[in-house]
Amino acid sequence: MLLRWIRQQLGFDPPHQSDTRTVYIANRFPQHGHYVPQRFADNRIISSKYTVWNFVPKNLFEQFRRIANFYFLIIFLVQLMIDTPTSPVTSGLPLFFVITVTAIKQGYEDWLRHKADNEVNGAPVFVVRSGSLVQTRSKNIRVGDIVRVAKDETFPVDLVLLSSDRAEGTCHITTTSLDGETNLKTHYSVPETLVSQSVSRLEALHAVVECQQPDADLYRFVGRITVTQQEEEIVRPLGPENLLLRGARLKNTKEIFGVAVYTGMESKMALNYKCKSQKRSAVEKSMNTFLLIYLGILLFEAILSTILKYAWQAENKWDEPFYNQQTEQERNSSQILKFISDFLAFLVLYNFIIPISLYVTVEMQKFLGSFFIGWDLDLYHEESDQMAQVNTSDLNEELGQVEYVFTDKTGTLTENEMLFRECSINGIKYQEINGKLIHEGMMDDSPDGPVPPLSREELLFLKAVSLCHTVQISYEQPGDGPGNPFSHANGFSSQMEYYASSPDEKALVEATKRMGVTFIGSHGEVMEIKTFGKSEKYKLLHVLEFDATRRRMSVILQTPSGGKVLFTKGAESAILPFTKSGEIDKTRVHVDEFALKGLRTLVVACRHFNVEEYEEVDRRLHEARAALQQREERLAEVFSFIEKDLELLGATGVEDKLQEKVQETIEALRLAGIKVWVLTGDKHETAVSVSLSCGHFHRTMNILELVQQKSDNECAEQLRQLARRIREDHVVQHGLVVDGASLSLALRGHEKLFMEVCKNCSAVLCCRMAPLQKAKVVRLLKTSPEKPITLAIGDGANDVSMIQEAHVGIGIMGKEGRQAVRNSDYAIARFRFLSKLLLVHGHFYYIRIATLVQYFFYKNVCFITPQFLYQFFCLFSQQTLYDSVYLTLYNICFTSLPILVYSLFEQQVHPHMLQSKPVLYRDISKNSLLSFKTFLYWTLLGFCHAFVFFFGSYILMGEDTSLMGNGQMFGNWTFGTLVFTVMVITVTLKLALETHFWTWMNHFVTWGSIAFYFIFSLFYGGIIWPFLHTQDMYFVFVQLLSSGSAWFAIIIILIACLFPDIIKKVIYRHLQPTSTQKSQMEEDKSSVSSEYDSAEGRSRGEDNWQLLVASPPPVQGPALCSPSLLRLTTRASAAWTPCVATQRGRTGAPGWAGWWRK
Repeated sequence: MLLRWIRQQLGFDPPHQSDTRTVYIANRFPQHGHYVPQRFADNRIISSKYTVWNFVPKNLFEQFRRIANFYFLIIFLVQLMIDTPTSPVTSGLPLFFVITVTAIKQGYEDWLRHKADNEVNGAPVFVVRSGSLVQTRSKNIRVGDIVRVAKDETFPVDLVLLSSDRAEGTCHITTTSLDGETNLKTHYSVPETLVSQSVSRLEALHAVVECQQPDADLYRFVGRITVTQQEEEIVRPLGPENLLLRGARLKNTKEIFGVAVYTGMESKMALNYKCKSQKRSAVEKSMNTFLLIYLGILLFEAILSTILKYAWQAENKWDEPFYNQQTEQERNSSQILKFISDFLAFLVLYNFIIPISLYVTVEMQKFLGSFFIGWDLDLYHEESDQMAQVNTSDLNEELGQVEYVFTDKTGTLTENEMLFRECSINGIKYQEINGKLIHEGMMDDSPDGPVPPLSREELLFLKAVSLCHTVQISYEQPGDGPGNPFSHANGFSSQMEYYASSPDEKALVEATKRMGVTFIGSHGEVMEIKTFGKSEKYKLLHVLEFDATRRRMSVILQTPSGGKVLFTKGAESAILPFTKSGEIDKTRVHVDEFALKGLRTLVVACRHFNVEEYEEVDRRLHEARAALQQREERLAEVFSFIEKDLELLGATGVEDKLQEKVQETIEALRLAGIKVWVLTGDKHETAVSVSLSCGHFHRTMNILELVQQKSDNECAEQLRQLARRIREDHVVQHGLVVDGASLSLALRGHEKLFMEVCKNCSAVLCCRMAPLQKAKVVRLLKTSPEKPITLAIGDGANDVSMIQEAHVGIGIMGKEGRQAVRNSDYAIARFRFLSKLLLVHGHFYYIRIATLVQYFFYKNVCFITPQFLYQFFCLFSQQTLYDSVYLTLYNICFTSLPILVYSLFEQQVHPHMLQSKPVLYRDISKNSLLSFKTFLYWTLLGFCHAFVFFFGSYILMGEDTSLMGNGQMFGNWTFGTLVFTVMVITVTLKLALETHFWTWMNHFVTWGSIAFYFIFSLFYGGIIWPFLHTQDMYFVFVQLLSSGSAWFAIIIILIACLFPDIIKKVIYRHLQPTSTQKSQMEEDKSSVSSEYDSAEGRSRGEDNWQLLVASPPPVQGPALCSPSLLRLTTRASAAWTPCVATQRGRTGAPGWAGWWRK
């Protein structure tokens, strides 16, 4: 109890965490002694990870959680504790370098976060305190403070709206920074507080807000406000329409006052800062596997060396010489401890087989390489001025391994630009022609003639469509300030523009306007429409908001005549079962026909209430909305009670255009071996129609259906029939259509059967899908035995769960907000950009990093194997072959830059070739370049080269060490330096052989690394450095280079290592070429032929010029130009990598210059 009390006093443990919080407006707490104030968070936003005090320990802890860093720390500590053959510096310095570079990068990123936090937390705000308006900093706002926000300012906390400068107490806001929606949203204050428009009135306000504890859901808020007026308590419900969220912006309203309910890290915006689950690429998993294998090799070498040491020392002939005899203490020490000590010493000696700098190089490659996606002008969308963006660089190479693409339909495959096409009213189909409602099949004979009169049913339908929505209107008028929504009635000219969160609603309201029923706007509780110029005002009584469960939204209005009517619209499955009158069967047929044309359908209905019915509805709605507990369930029950016994009015059909080049993109993905699944919430017929039009389904494809399944048994039987049909049917391609209800049954107990059917289909379409169902489908495939790499792409909030579940998530910068983009790994403006992202960028990234990983292990095997072989010649005395400085700098300086530059710029095939031949993507699928076979090849190659380095040098010096002209002998350091020199040159040239795309930077770092090694060695061994305790390498390198035999040995060993590799490449390239190699040869031929044609064309041009000059000039005619001016110039693509240079006859300089000019 004492501990709990102390924690409460320190603020670590809130005294009572109930389901609700009580907020006293203006912090007027009750005076009785029983009240215990609740503790709330302050208003500071903290997005940073570290503080000044915890940066070092926290960062070190996170870095040493990496197994490689922890391993090298252990090696470093072993070197400090026992007598080891190498200096602790050899392990400590690379480790210190890696840790420091990573810490600086993470510290800088966190400093930027601190800077942004301080800017937000220090922003000036106005609050009402002690009867006056006081300016303070944002971080000082407390729960219960009354805050004033002016026009175009951002809300600093989550506020419950108390009042605004508008008489009706409403305000308009945009939530672009929260969910990306640009439309204006109207928020309301309760009638009892809307009059408190001044500081003095707010000071006199006595009210208490009770609401739920902080919740991350942006669209959910449950609370109530109790206002005390003349000792009478008035209770009003509070919902999302009363809450102004931090990060939203005030628009078209001069100022508002609100009470702070959620502050700082408890605001809804901050609660949505949640970290996404860490995704790991297949390459990273392979890398960790290879590390474990190399750890096994290291342990094997260390144990073998230790055993051989004791086995050989047991023989008498290996007695210690007199100058190196053991002391009495060493003879009497424990044999077990000596064995462990020797084992650890060998572990230290061979530890460089584990490449510590691999992680840093991979991180740098991913970080720097990710800029190329943003720089690619082919991924830039000019109309929306949007470039591709990378939210995480950890998955670049995963773009080259995708096997399944899961895509949304609306806004991803389509434009999400809706255009009204057809409707059905009272069982009759209509279409819009020249702004008139015309019966289907009839033509508009008089385009400029009068609009024909509408029947009662047609007029009621149009009124229902123009009143049942959440559309906002912006009136652009001369002068400052918001326009009066009804200024048109007073004769003022204004430009009216509709804003809607749903493009469907906007298209429908604009269509009714063209047909004569115009929505003018809403003013408080009044909605006004103009029916052929005649104004009608409806009182808005209740809005029954749309939700994904009901799939419909409704409004209850009071008509100008005083009657009460409900208008509702939604999906046909959500409306038709609740209708009791109207042309139900005909409308259902019409809806199916609209869907077959690819139109998005909505059904519209109404219900008229008598006085008693409406009073019952009003009472039940008020009770449900005032409830603090289970409000959603109670509201759903009341909505079901209201939305029944409907009169069917008709249905609408809205067209959503396909995006540009969707069909070509899907076909390219299919040729690349990637299966495309479309997951949509649309109707079955609409989804199938769009799938056919975009090329997802072919006309020749056998379409199988798993729809409208009612039970588990029925679903299982249908799945078995489909599996049997696929086996028996010899059609090459099958397509599968599944609906949401059937999918739920299939996933409940028949997952294996369902997956068997799906995997045998070329294309799968899932319709009527809920957001969580989309994620379940992705997870089902992701966790199947084959574990394929999945990619999900979508543009809306309903796609977020699917995007986060897939291995790679891509957000489309569409019209449904930015939630998908914020939660994605990559973001692009259009679906068509996906083909270049995968087929080009994915291909390049995968090849680069796969070679980087393999090469790192190869060069470290080359590095440490001669050290292991050397022990056989020095009686396992743990004598090191290389100088400690060389041990330290091998991975950091001598061999690091060539592979980094390679991993940034390598292109095995030209980008245009990769896009024109999607089949090349198959060459790298299923992590083929990091398969065990390839890994084994690189490892054995490393061992072979290491044997050649060591024994080549040994054969040269083994019998006669007097290689100098004056008969001077070489020592062991010279031998080690010879091996090291050959090794540095060989591993660098090996990478040069692997490089296909040479830039000036490749040349600079390749030849520069070799030159740097020679220059460094000359300076290091040619000068006596006073700060070094011993200098074993003094004059060794100079002596080595002065020997002609050593130079001869270097050349012979280089040829012996690399010539077989060249022969193997040539033979395989001509006898068993891969698709990529065939494309390279085609590219080379086309490059040569284009140069020949160009030269021949120039020659012909010069000949023609001479003929023309020799011939008599015409009497009148244009002046002749030089062929150099007539010659067509070709421009290289300016949209690829910024570092372009000549490769196999391709000149990239114009592309580089063009890129900068753009």
